Amino acid sequence: MADLDDRRIVLGVTGGVAAYKAAELTRLLVKAGAAVDVVMTEAAGHFVAPTTFQALSGRPVASGLWDSGPRGMAHIDLSRGADAVLVAPATADFIAKLAHGFADDLLSTLCLARDCPLLVAPAMNRQMWENPATRRNAAQLGADGIVILGPASGEQACGEVGEGRMLEAAELCEELVAFLQPRILAGRRVLLTAGPTFEALDPVRGITNSSSGRMGFALARACREAGAVVTLVAGPVALPTPRGVVRKDVVSALDMRREVMAAVDGHDIFIGVAAVADYRPVESRPHKIKKGSGNMTLELAANPDILAEVAARPVRPFCVGFAAESQNLDEYAQGKRQAKRLPLVVGNLVQHGLGGETNQVCLYDDHGVHPVPPGDKLSVARAIVTHIAGMLS
Repeated sequence: MADLDDRRIVLGVTGGVAAYKAAELTRLLVKAGAAVDVVMTEAAGHFVAPTTFQALSGRPVASGLWDSGPRGMAHIDLSRGADAVLVAPATADFIAKLAHGFADDLLSTLCLARDCPLLVAPAMNRQMWENPATRRNAAQLGADGIVILGPASGEQACGEVGEGRMLEAAELCEELVAFLQPRILAGRRVLLTAGPTFEALDPVRGITNSSSGRMGFALARACREAGAVVTLVAGPVALPTPRGVVRKDVVSALDMRREVMAAVDGHDIFIGVAAVADYRPVESRPHKIKKGSGNMTLELAANPDILAEVAARPVRPFCVGFAAESQNLDEYAQGKRQAKRLPLVVGNLVQHGLGGETNQVCLYDDHGVHPVPPGDKLSVARAIVTHIAGMLS
């Protein structure tokens, strides 16, 4: 199932150069399963033609206050039954209209007459965004319950650099998907670990594993979607940080333990997804080990058990462990849960998920075993989050 199946989104496009990003956003929303009704201001048509949005959405594009809709009431009809209105780009002028309740065209009138959530993605020159009038208007939108997405900082079309860029289409799509998820972890603080660790033998070699980090990153995104404040301690992986998630990069198991113990106080939930190396070399050589003619013996020391240490704290968060096994999953997962006194363990066979794009897991708690339908890792992560929220409530 796509993220936006059975959702209808009204996408408002105003007259800024970032309107070209709205075309890509339309494509991504449709790809995610949404029905997209595009509403353009007159100025937006100077940047991107309505036929572009019609071709991408497969639906008529609305722009005129007087000639749109079967009843001539497009400002009413378009928002009824919509899951959200997203204005991207939202110019300084349009933000001012929203802040003061002006309604002199179809899009501004529709926003005033809507009965669904409104999100806006500002896009303007850095000095326009920093102008006190614009900041007052943006603050008023926030006070009115309108969600402001961005802006980002970077190089702008005018050649200047600063805050005011519209978020990229993929970022806006992700933000909209997150906004429409149930806020079942609202007010919670979540700390996660993800990915492998790397235990150095010398400057170029080390002991590691095939964990990709995808499951942990998917869980970080799912927790953030559910309304939690999320901190992610990540081993050496090349994955983009989920939007809104604080990321701390580490390399070794000792690095990961240090970051977790420094951050764990004040968190309600700890999820140990990382495939932490059980052992590390007793000695890490300062220079590359040269190949010899015979075998080489390595002496290994046990790494600390981060999850067990967190779970043993006098005041501990709700702890969730992961058990990736190659056989006897039920036995080993339940054994891990009981040995570490964990309320929940997520178990999977390594042949069903380690390093791949999909996963198939079972959840183990005091009430038994709860299989989760196989799927992509974000879908599985959302199912895990739903189970955690149910246990907490």
